[in-house]
Amino acid sequence: MGGVEDEEPASKRMKLSSEELRRLSNGSTIKETVAGSPGDLMARPLQSEGGEEVVGSKGVIKKVEFVRIIAKALYSLGYIKSGAHLEEESGIPLHSSVVNVFMRQILEGNWDESVITLRNIGLTDEKTIKSASFLILEQKFLEFLDEEKVMDALKTLRTEIAPLSVNNSRVRELSSYIVSPSYHSSVRSPKQDTLRARSRSKLLEELQKLLPPTVMIPEGRLEHLVEQALVLQRDACIFHNSLDKEMSLYSDHQCGRDQIPSQALQILQAHTDEVWFLKFSHNGKYLASSSNDQSAIIWEVYETGVSLKHKLSGHQKPLSSVSWSPDDHQLLTCGSEEVIRRWDVSSGECLHVYEKTGFGMVSCGWSPDGKWIFSGLNDKSICMWELDGKELECWKGQRSLKISDMEITGDGKQIISICRETAILLLDREAKVERFIEEDQPITSFSLSRDSRFLLVNLLNQEIHLWNIEGDLKLVSKYRGHKRSRFIIRSCFGGLDEAFIASGSEDSLVYIWHRGTGELIESLPGHSGAVNCVSWNPANPHMLASASDDRTIRIWGLSNLSKSTKQKGPQSNGIHYCNGGS
Repeated sequence: MGGVEDEEPASKRMKLSSEELRRLSNGSTIKETVAGSPGDLMARPLQSEGGEEVVGSKGVIKKVEFVRIIAKALYSLGYIKSGAHLEEESGIPLHSSVVNVFMRQILEGNWDESVITLRNIGLTDEKTIKSASFLILEQKFLEFLDEEKVMDALKTLRTEIAPLSVNNSRVRELSSYIVSPSYHSSVRSPKQDTLRARSRSKLLEELQKLLPPTVMIPEGRLEHLVEQALVLQRDACIFHNSLDKEMSLYSDHQCGRDQIPSQALQILQAHTDEVWFLKFSHNGKYLASSSNDQSAIIWEVYETGVSLKHKLSGHQKPLSSVSWSPDDHQLLTCGSEEVIRRWDVSSGECLHVYEKTGFGMVSCGWSPDGKWIFSGLNDKSICMWELDGKELECWKGQRSLKISDMEITGDGKQIISICRETAILLLDREAKVERFIEEDQPITSFSLSRDSRFLLVNLLNQEIHLWNIEGDLKLVSKYRGHKRSRFIIRSCFGGLDEAFIASGSEDSLVYIWHRGTGELIESLPGHSGAVNCVSWNPANPHMLASASDDRTIRIWGLSNLSKSTKQKGPQSNGIHYCNGGS
């Protein structure tokens, strides 16, 4: 069994049948070589490799590599003749003759010859050679068992596989196959030869991952490079904010500023005092707001706008925050050092009031399964409650402040709260481990990313810090430009893949930064008082809401939507008053 010189045109080499070609991963091809001397199997540099001929304006793409990757892509796409013609016309073969022989031996089940050939394809790492040999001999072993040649399988295991000293646990597993009647007592089926051929193609794929890419080009290499280029262009585009924005190979990707919600589409005026907090539901179908007027409002979100669903009354003090249940069927509202109320979103009915004699609630949150709620108290403790109001656990000590946010990570393990003026507590309630984010400036608020990996921290010195809380705590980025001197100002993650940071500001503007670069890309005017809170719709990257001391909520969208929205006319608030007394 021999090989031909690499320079022989591809069209003069014998090809495997179309059926055999289809057995290979993604339709890749192998050229059969004609007889030659054993010495021809030794790998030599591919034509033009030594010359380092390059293509492209930057001079960084080696022509040989470029042509080989294109040929690989053509074969993978099923364009067998085109791939062969490219090899012939360029004089650059996809694989060296020895690699072609090796691949053919694998598909034909010539295991002993393929192990020998493996050492002739130019590998220098003995560990790689042994690992590849293991995979080949494992296939040989399994096919012996399929053919009920148990003694041959045992001999292969003892004399060929075991001496490699590779993957001993797998060797023990293979040993168990020999003594397992269920493995080799099955009746041969007509499809067994087809299944074996398919497993050989799978083996070839596994070998391809193991061997250096200079020997066997990985499957999908061209696709990977193109996708990588597109992703890099997308990530470098600071305005990218749309799933519908098609990316084309015909031109470089670039979004315009019109992808950012910067036009006020609606002004909601149902609150009678300053609006302190607002939050979209997880499914983006509702918006909840809370106010100094001692009420909360549930707004329903439509494609054409937002309308009032329920006005929730019953608190005796201003409402500092709200929290949506994981399924968005219920809502918690927290009075300032008062009580927490749980509401049914559909009916607007108050389902329960949580209170603790002598103490006031300052923050609230849900467990990810919706079975418990958490609350921060004004004695600086954190409590966990069943839905019926039974207190399950209470963590005493300096674990929250009178003015505090609260978040629970998606796995339910960590409770996050401001515990000191300049520190945030991450309490692992299962492992009973406490970690702290320490800042140099007083912390006014924070927000957790949807994947629970990042925390956005607002500081007194008019900075917003982005922390990675997965593993070791790490400060990732800082955002500047907004104004804060007296009030609590809140920020949020938002946009497609939460690629943006939005924040309120005391100068009546809404600020938007690109999360990755930290670049300030928008400052939106419109409010006539301090903007206390912002929330980005998690289901619609083009919808942003802001709450202000001017008693209004503004719904921001794309500028090209403003005309169509205005043409539909103002929508009825449809106020539904619900008394939460219980």
